[in-house]
Amino acid sequence: MRGLKIVVLTADAERFRGALTLAAAHAAIGGSAVVLLQLGAVALLGPATFVQDDPACAAIGLPTLAELLEEALDLGVEIVACQSGLMLAGLRAAELDARIAVGGPVGFLQMLDPEERLIIV
Repeated sequence: MRGLKIVVLTADAERFRGALTLAAAHAAIGGSAVVLLQLGAVALLGPATFVQDDPACAAIGLPTLAELLEEALDLGVEIVACQSGLMLAGLRAAELDARIAVGGPVGFLQMLDPEERLIIV
């Protein structure tokens, strides 16, 4: 099965939710998935992130964004936080879940296989 790589470009929680949903689904059926949070998107990993649709999602039995992130990590989805994005968000790598890697676009592209699917949101 081809791997899946997703780049989240902005601090849009719904785009991140979509990326995590696709990555987790891909991992659940046996595929490998990597999500790179580029620059401003890294702020979504911060502890004080408010996600407007979380209450509505929870009300109908869907996971909150934080729960979805946890599920994706548990399924083996690799999450990569951009180094520059960490600085922009005022976060330190030590504040993130230990399963979240720190990297950047060069490393991300180096791990890209020509047979993999790449999605940019």
